[in-house]
Amino acid sequence: MKKHVLLVEDEPNIVEALRFILSREGWEVTTHADGATALSTIRQAGPDLVILDVMLPGQSGFDILTALRADARFSDLPVLMLTAKGQSRDRDLAERSGASLFMTKPFSNAEMLDSVRQLLGQGA
Repeated sequence: MKKHVLLVEDEPNIVEALRFILSREGWEVTTHADGATALSTIRQAGPDLVILDVMLPGQSGFDILTALRADARFSDLPVLMLTAKGQSRDRDLAERSGASLFMTKPFSNAEMLDSVRQLLGQGA
């Protein structure tokens, strides 16, 4: 059975690029662009991995992640945080919020694939 990756990102170019490279590797990829409804979408979809942008319309990725970690059903869900900001403050906040990994945009396709494989337990 294919692993399901839910991409929560509002930048169309990033969505299409990630959907392409992740689907090509055999993962099922669904996307969501609104922070305000992302939490309910994640809970409903039950993905194997969430790739979560920090800056989303409606609600921040940090707030979404904090709510996920407070829910026992999703406390261990792998979450890869994406941000255009590379400041150590954002990295620290991601770690405190419970991010599994943190990646700064722009990133390489190889870096993304290695991270997703790692979080899905499929090696690099």
